[in-house]
Amino acid sequence: QVQLVESGGGSVQAGGSLRLSCAASGHTYSAYCLGWFRQAPGKEREGVAVMDFNGNTRYADSVKGRFTISKDNDKNIALQLSSLKPGDTAMYYCAAPGTHFCTSDSWSLRARGYAYWGQGTQVTVSS
Repeated sequence: QVQLVESGGGSVQAGGSLRLSCAASGHTYSAYCLGWFRQAPGKEREGVAVMDFNGNTRYADSVKGRFTISKDNDKNIALQLSSLKPGDTAMYYCAAPGTHFCTSDSWSLRARGYAYWGQGTQVTVSS
């Protein structure tokens, strides 16, 4: 079991920045692959970024160059959101596949590849 808790969401104007954090606890050996997803009202959950045990990263095209995923330590990851747009408004979730390494689905940012989810943190970007 892995417990994930997100923090750092808030409201900003377009062009602004936010830094989200995800704290993992429990069997964190299962959290060496960690991803970020987001879901806007009425839309499907979208994979945003993923980092594997070796620090390799992958991003959705919609956020490439604006968002950065990083490790705070062995148990926590962060997502730096920059140059925010109103279209980035969503609930942001941290997720772990529950495996030591990223699977094909989790590396491809498919929600079905993730077994553990946090409660989410809201990001609202105004124009």
